[in-house]
Amino acid sequence: MKKDKPKYKQIIDAAIIVIAENGYHQSQVSKIAKQAGVADGTIYLYFKNKEEILVSVFEEKMEIFAHNLKEIIQQEISSSEKLYKMIENHFVVLSSDHHLATVTQLELRQANLALRLRINAVLRNYLVLLDTILKEGIEQGEFDRTIDIRLARQMVFGTIDETTTTWVMNEHKYNLVDLTGKVHRLLLNGVKG
Repeated sequence: MKKDKPKYKQIIDAAIIVIAENGYHQSQVSKIAKQAGVADGTIYLYFKNKEEILVSVFEEKMEIFAHNLKEIIQQEISSSEKLYKMIENHFVVLSSDHHLATVTQLELRQANLALRLRINAVLRNYLVLLDTILKEGIEQGEFDRTIDIRLARQMVFGTIDETTTTWVMNEHKYNLVDLTGKVHRLLLNGVKG
């Protein structure tokens, strides 16, 4: 498996830096190779092309979000608290890596349609976990029984996503994690029963 080879993570981490600093379209494979400290040809042992690198970056990093969210869901806490921890986790992961935040919030959106569809397929797993929290909250009477799960998911993820994008666009001038409580209260008012 390519992911187990030693230079895979090195290339992924280098790609995040290069794409964040140069933009996706200006990020040649040679720049990624130089940042990773490998020969250009080495990149092609792991990836077919630059598009595959971008999708792999997103797959690798979304796994962090999904793994953390699975752990949150397993905790013996209320659905409201799980929602809070999900928001906090999302903000913590992105605020701890400004390059990753730039790639996920700005550069991924500039990819072509076929690439965005592949990225959306990866994101779907994360959103299914969010649905678990919403459904549990409904079943336990914490959240409004009449809410549309799809619409609630879009509201929750859209708010988290837009809050993060605004933070990136403002060049990280404030503490993103400090917004967790405010975002949580706003979303809770939208889903509460």
